[in-house]
Amino acid sequence: MNRLLLTPLLILTLALSALSQTPKEELLQLDLNWEKALLASDVGFLENLLSDDFIWVHNHASLIDGKEAVINRAKRIQSGQKDDTRNRTSRDQQVVISGSTGIVSGYTVVDRGPSPTLYHYMRTYVQSNGKWQLLGNHTMAIPEE
Repeated sequence: MNRLLLTPLLILTLALSALSQTPKEELLQLDLNWEKALLASDVGFLENLLSDDFIWVHNHASLIDGKEAVINRAKRIQSGQKDDTRNRTSRDQQVVISGSTGIVSGYTVVDRGPSPTLYHYMRTYVQSNGKWQLLGNHTMAIPEE
């Protein structure tokens, strides 16, 4: 599918589905769309979702990204930089909402070879003017046993 059509399609899907969802379901769907946007390097979606103060703490704080770094990476991939990620699959998600803050935690299997890696994540969303934005993301690889 043309990547230029992906952003409006995701936004429309989210808007239509939000009409009949509970706040927890809405936030969970938004979080699943975050995973899809990462996989597709959807710059428009990422620009709208990420708070200006966004911070992503990767495995053992080996890398800490902000909004600009995440968007620039997506732009480089859109411009032809190789990306080995073949799939991202979330599972066992839990959603907690308190006031204008929402937390989504769970597991994501990221398939970028040679074998998929299981990550635990916790994402913090804040709601302002009826719109959720992703403020923080913490991911940790789970070692194979």
